[in-house]
Amino acid sequence: MPDLLLELRSEEIPARMQRKAAGDLKKLVTDALVEAGLTYEGAREYWTPRRLTLDVRGLTARSADQREEIKGPSTKAPEQAVQGFLRKAGLSSVAEAQVVSDPKKGDFYLAVLSRPGRAAEEVIAAVMPGIIRNFPWPKSMRWGAASMPKGARFGGVDGKGSESLRWVRPLQSIVCVFGPEHDETQVIPFEIDGLVAGNVTYGHRFHAPEPITVRRFDDYVTSLEKAKVMLDAERRKDVILHDSRDLAFANGLELVEDEGLLEEVSGLVEWPHVLMGEFEQDYLEIPTEIIRLTIKTNQKCFVARLQGEERLSNRFILVSNIEAKDGGKEIIHGNGKVVRARLSDAKHFWTRDQGNLPDLQELEASAKTFALDLKKPLDQRMAKLDALNVTFHAKLGTQGQRVARIRSLAAKLAEMIHADAKLVDRAVVLAKADLRTEAVGEFPELQGLMGRRYAALQGEDASVAAAVEDHYKPQGPSDRVPDDKVSITVALADKLDTLTGFWAIDEKPTGSKDPYALRRAALGVVRILLECNVRLNLLPVLQAAMPGDAGAPTVSPMSVEGSEKAQALADNSYINETFPVVDPSARTVEDLLSFFHDRLKVYLRDQGARHDIIDAVLTPEADDLLMVARRAEALTAFITSEEGRNLLAGTKRAVQLLAAEEKKGTVVADGVSEELLKLDAEKALWSAIKAASGEATEAIAKEDFRSAMEALAKLRAPVDRFFEDVLVNDEDTAVRANRLALLKAIREATATVADFSKIAG
Repeated sequence: MPDLLLELRSEEIPARMQRKAAGDLKKLVTDALVEAGLTYEGAREYWTPRRLTLDVRGLTARSADQREEIKGPSTKAPEQAVQGFLRKAGLSSVAEAQVVSDPKKGDFYLAVLSRPGRAAEEVIAAVMPGIIRNFPWPKSMRWGAASMPKGARFGGVDGKGSESLRWVRPLQSIVCVFGPEHDETQVIPFEIDGLVAGNVTYGHRFHAPEPITVRRFDDYVTSLEKAKVMLDAERRKDVILHDSRDLAFANGLELVEDEGLLEEVSGLVEWPHVLMGEFEQDYLEIPTEIIRLTIKTNQKCFVARLQGEERLSNRFILVSNIEAKDGGKEIIHGNGKVVRARLSDAKHFWTRDQGNLPDLQELEASAKTFALDLKKPLDQRMAKLDALNVTFHAKLGTQGQRVARIRSLAAKLAEMIHADAKLVDRAVVLAKADLRTEAVGEFPELQGLMGRRYAALQGEDASVAAAVEDHYKPQGPSDRVPDDKVSITVALADKLDTLTGFWAIDEKPTGSKDPYALRRAALGVVRILLECNVRLNLLPVLQAAMPGDAGAPTVSPMSVEGSEKAQALADNSYINETFPVVDPSARTVEDLLSFFHDRLKVYLRDQGARHDIIDAVLTPEADDLLMVARRAEALTAFITSEEGRNLLAGTKRAVQLLAAEEKKGTVVADGVSEELLKLDAEKALWSAIKAASGEATEAIAKEDFRSAMEALAKLRAPVDRFFEDVLVNDEDTAVRANRLALLKAIREATATVADFSKIAG
């Protein structure tokens, strides 16, 4: 069966777009071929900085003939209906249709359309221009003759002409060859804006600029390799990684690996060549994180550390796209000049951030508001952040107002989590200070981490410094959670303020859109509560955190009397100055709790919990998420045991019968009356319910859910005997209502652990 080779070669494609673009090309082409009636055995995509390639194997040479029947109206139908049928079927008159008889409906028209199969070459030539013209680049430029205004020489992003091709960078050549594995292949010569598909490509633009004639995929790969182009991106990554490791080891160092940077660099080179540069030892005084980001961001280079140590060396590893005749000396020299210049800037930022700001007198009011010490550099930056009225969100006020809200909430949480209140307060007022540092201004990725560095330098308590960094955590499912009580408190306060704030102004996630990362924030809260074993009733906390009339936080001005902002803090006007809150109501809080429930379900399912067990333990008002998780864990372990099966069997029958009677409107007594218990079986069941309920209540108070379930499982035998010996729907309405009350007592007793009616099996 024949194979198809397609290559689209252009000027350099941005590295971040290459992998997805190659995948898009594969899907678009194979989907179009299948839709046209062709089949194939396999397809694989490839990409380099200058080309997207698709190799389709085992493509059928011709699509199958197609036969389609289109049922029409009755032969007695109005002329208008008949004409509509003819247009739909593409017939010129009813004479071209068949008349079919139906015993029930009578005669009706039927159009039988036959479409002969098409050669694969014809299909490919037909579908490719549309795929290329409508390719889903996230950003593209218009170019080609049709894009040029009169008198212009080059097309561009702003070029005129609706018919011109949009492509990420100007398309330079197209290869499209088709044919069997061992015979001659043929070119499928479709045309796009003056470019005609052929069998000629080009190798490395510096090492091998001569044209290369292509027959099929295997000789295409071999020819490119000879022309200094490594087609397989995964192979380029592997070469870069192992050559970098080897070069570092040969110099007594270890490569600091970075998967994201490796992916990016492999998309910048077609023929990777690994080299090592260096910079002055003095720059190692800068924090490791700044050095790594400076070299990575500006030069796309890797750093190396001393073997067996965390300390960085003054060497860096770069990846060139050429094999230089001088062994790379000029390339290393050029990269070294840029790296040293960038590190010099970084050192300047690092040094300035530890010095005094020039306008300290203007910061005194903000310093009093937050009890800041203007002799300390990080305190100055927090005062500056507040004094500048830096906006957090147009509807949620400034960063200073936000810190005030977090401060108030953190004070309440500190009591619940048993964290040191003074350390928590200090951590909160410094947590956002590094947003005004020059290092974070240059590298926003370092917010929190730089704050921790600067906090440690000015002698803050270790827990405070850690909380300044860790209050952002966890920032994703694989990120660690804070482990210090101060960090836990500040992290929860920060995330809960974010969530309640955006809920109050009705900026909730919708569908796949979550611009403020609220799902991540809620999942962060869930992970902290569960992984740090934090008991917290969320409903009152959310109510207290909600900005606006419903639960506006009260902030103590500490010892800052005389400050206008301190007074504003005391009456909440500083926190909630101009918030156009949409619905700061109980309904908003309940909706937010439901959002937490959704994130909890996702988390527990990822941990392996069954969805029916989660539903069984999660009630709409459940706000202690740690207890929900523990109930789910205990129930999961218990439900497969003999006692678990007894518990399910003993309760489901009773609960299902009760639910059926309640649905019919049958009267159920408010409580069990012992005087109406006539039979031994119902007396025994009532006695068993009271005993099991008492034991379960005691066990739940100790948070021993397994023992509670074991106690309730003892109801199995009394329930079975009850249904064998007792007719629930007795003729006496009082007796019937009393017996239904017995079943209701079973449901109430088991509901203290879970809703067993929701468990499958």
